Amino acid sequence: MSDKIVLKNMVFYGYHGAFDAEKELGQKFEVDVEMYTDLSRPAKADDLELGINYVDVYTIVKDIVEEREFDLLEAIAEAIAQEILSAHDLREITVRVRKPHAALGGPVDYVEVEVTRRGRA
Repeated sequence: MSDKIVLKNMVFYGYHGAFDAEKELGQKFEVDVEMYTDLSRPAKADDLELGINYVDVYTIVKDIVEEREFDLLEAIAEAIAQEILSAHDLREITVRVRKPHAALGGPVDYVEVEVTRRGRA
């Protein structure tokens, strides 16, 4: 089965990083979430209650990125994956967190971390 729901390029302002200046000034973070689950029941019934509410997922991501503080992109991605897995019956989730303006000492489009975790389904 290859059913999936994707929320692509959600953008938030957060205060994360290994350096004090990053936590003080904050910056933009971009997040993608791919959720793998059986979508046949909600699709056949056309019933939101049987599926995954996209607003709930967005709110989880927003709260983690905007309300919590992390040093590493890896920790942000892990927190998002675990919280969504706890809230929804998924087979698998992939979370990507991007930092578009990473200070690496030279030009770079972005730094991205991707984690994939298995769920209960």
